[in-house]
Amino acid sequence: MGLRHGPGQFALVALLLLLLAACAPGAPPPPNRAYGGMPITGSLAFARQMGFSDCVDTATTLRCRKRGMMVAGQGPFEGGLDLYGDDGASGFQGLTLWHDADQRAVFGVEPFLKARGWTLCRTGTEDRGDQNIWTKPGSPVRYSIDMSYWGKRRLRVLIDDGTPPGPCL
Repeated sequence: MGLRHGPGQFALVALLLLLLAACAPGAPPPPNRAYGGMPITGSLAFARQMGFSDCVDTATTLRCRKRGMMVAGQGPFEGGLDLYGDDGASGFQGLTLWHDADQRAVFGVEPFLKARGWTLCRTGTEDRGDQNIWTKPGSPVRYSIDMSYWGKRRLRVLIDDGTPPGPCL
């Protein structure tokens, strides 16, 4: 007689592996990097140093917020950094900005970017996942603006690692 493996055993093994992974130490935070006075990657200490001190544990991340942020002369926006790991120990990778009352406010940065030589790549399927992604050769960041959304339209400032933003429409 051979051993029988049922769905219950698979679920038990999966749960055990998940618990073991949760006990492993988190990744170290990425280097502290800022662009235009905004934190883009870094540690919790760096986030707080940059004024992101209103922090709430969301069960998956530690979200630290800052009010009144200006980008390219536009705003004020709400800013959020999502820090990973226990108590945000693995740091954050990217800044998210939004306007509580005006979903179109984030588009105000686009004329500024265009006038300074940034290139637009619009991605998505016309009904979900659509982004206006602005890049510029030599810039350490890219800007990504939600075109289709279900809540607050976001403007994200992310490290530009040189990979193409995707197939452009």
